[in-house]
Formats: sequence, structure tokens, C-alpha cells
Amino acid sequence: MTPTEPLLFQPIQLRELVLNNRIVISPMCQHAAENGRATPWHMVHLGKFALGGAGLILTESTAVDPRGRIGTADLGLWEDSQVEPLKAVVDFVHANGGAIGVQLAHAGRKSGSQPLWEGGAALSEQRLASDPQPWQRLGPSALPAGPGWSAPVALDAAGIADVVQSFVDATLRADQAGFDVVELHFGHGYLVASFLSPNSNHRDDEWGGSLEGRMRLALEIARRVRAAWPEGKPLFCRLSAVDGSVDGWSLEDSIVLSRELARCGVDVIDCSSGGLTEETRALPVPRGLGFQVPFSERIRQEAQVRTQAVGMIVDAHQADAVLREGKADLIALGREALFDPYWPHHAALTLGVDPAYKRWPERHGVWLAKRAPGLARARAQAATELIESNLEQTT
Repeated sequence: MTPTEPLLFQPIQLRELVLNNRIVISPMCQHAAENGRATPWHMVHLGKFALGGAGLILTESTAVDPRGRIGTADLGLWEDSQVEPLKAVVDFVHANGGAIGVQLAHAGRKSGSQPLWEGGAALSEQRLASDPQPWQRLGPSALPAGPGWSAPVALDAAGIADVVQSFVDATLRADQAGFDVVELHFGHGYLVASFLSPNSNHRDDEWGGSLEGRMRLALEIARRVRAAWPEGKPLFCRLSAVDGSVDGWSLEDSIVLSRELARCGVDVIDCSSGGLTEETRALPVPRGLGFQVPFSERIRQEAQVRTQAVGMIVDAHQADAVLREGKADLIALGREALFDPYWPHHAALTLGVDPAYKRWPERHGVWLAKRAPGLARARAQAATELIESNLEQTT
């Protein structure tokens, strides 16, 4: 590889998985499942990113327990009937040259909320009780996630064991579905994140108190999932590098946790931030371009683990620079990918990697390559005519 070759489009090996490029589609809640099962919406939503050329696609937050759904129409892997609909999506992505992972999550005390387009507010206890699937907000302590949220049930030892087992069981189903990657969602104020933060975990037993105690659930889940997940498949973990609360979970804490997660067999830390409570949805960090990249850089350097950067990464040159400067190993796109599902292909054109459209799906690329010479001539002619028109106007 020469210094001028874009790193964004160099393959990367994670255990036995080789990604074609360093571009990852970040998990994005769709609230389009039926009883936790994937629908045609998921086939189109996730499938278009495979056609768009992403190296790895991650599903939306996929509940390991119906009590831990973010919303009523979340994907799930809490029962066997949910495997086959997801396998159809996985097979499509594989058939089109991509890799796909599932983000496993338990929303904890933030379970049960409206979709964003309906306001995103917490569902009432009455609404939760009327749902055909069981709901129960759970947490380390009986502290609500903010105004409008009910206090969760503080988990006892048996409840914690059940949560750990639910992650393991969902992991086994993820393997049955053929996923290439499992990502554990330990951020955004959901169950594991609420155990990590001293502002939501007021326990004085082995699952709270010190940093070691507050990290215990995260590490136990990571160890057990790693043991259940095939050795050759990589394991990711999403963290809120800082949770946004005063005297809460800090970047220094995330570095310590990331180091321990790596020892448990986690291969990539997905570096997000915020979300501990409704008040910390808007993190007090300016949301400029690449605003979370510094978290990824610090964790990568100090925890000595591969990282994934996410957050307002919108430009091909910007994304490649993050990689070249050693600030991340992977680049994740969320809303930018919604805006342009073909962002990876367009980035390859921008960086001069694929002028002949060879990376595009064959059924698309052949037509684009056929159009290219005529389009170039037409643009050149239009530019010439504009120059001539401007000259005429100035003489």
C-alpha cells in the first residue's frame, strides 16, 4: 500500500472475517418489526446498504428480552421464531458481497418509548401493561431515566443471571441466522450503561459501588457471549465513551473498561456517547464534524484495542483522514447513509478508487460505466458553453 492509497478502501481482517473496506453502517432503530421479527422493511433498509458497498452493516438494536425493547416494534432475538426472517436478510447481504452484524441490546430502564417520529417519549405504565408482549423496566437501582419515566425494578442476583443468559441465548440465535458479527450495546443509557454510571447505579453490593463493581455486568456479559460466539467471528461493543451526566461515566472510565473488554475477547469498541437520561440525549459536546472521533482516538491509543468512530462523518476525505491519522480502525455512518445509501461507492469515486464502477453491483455498474464517457463529454461541453457565454457578456 502506497501512502496515497486511501485506507478507507483497504480490506481489514477481524479474526477470520475480512471486510472489503472500512465503512460500517451504524445501527439505526426502524421500529418496523412484527413481534420482534424482521419484515420486508428490514430487507430493503439493510439490503440497500449492501448494494451501496458498505463493508459491514449492523442491524438496529435487537432485543434479547421482550421486556428490554426500546419500542414496541423493535427487532428481537429472544425466541427461535425470530431467526429465520433475519437469516433472509443476512443471506441477501452475503449474496451481494457484504458482511452483516447484529447489535444485541437490553434497554433496561429506558425500555418502552415512542418512535422518534411520534415524539420519542416514554410509554406510560398503562400503555406498557396493554401490550401483548411483556414489559418491565429494569435497572441497577430504582431510579427513573428522567421525567416521564417510571422507576425501574432493581435487579436482584437471579434477575442479573437471567439478563446475562438472555444475551448468551440471543448470541446463539445470531449464529444460527448466519451473522458475521455480534455487537453488544453497552451505551446510550440502556441496561448495561445504567450499571456503569454512578449516577444510575447506587448499589452497594458486588454489582455496584466501585468502578470494578459497576463494570462487572458488562464484563460478565462479554465473557459469556465470547464463549458462546464462534472463535473466528469478531465481537464488537458499543460504549457511550462519556454519558453526559455530571460526575458520571467518564472517558477515563471507558479506557479502563475497553482494556478489560479486550481481555474478554472484544475485538472492536464502537465509540458513541451520551444518553444516560433524557436530559443527556443532547451531549454537552459541540456536534461538529467528527465530534466523537477524539473518544475513539483516546480509547484506541490507551486501551490498545481497535475502535470504530461514528458521529458526523460525512465526507470521503474526512473519513480517510481519521483512519490515516490513527484515530480509528473503522468508520461508521448512520444518518449520512440514510441520506445517501450509496455513500461508499460515491466515496470510492471521490477518492479515485473505482473510476470504472467495478465495485458497484454488476447490474448497476455496467450501466453507469456505459454512461460515464457521454456524461463527461456533456459536462465538458456545458462548461465550455458557460465560459463562452460569460465572455460574451463581458465584451
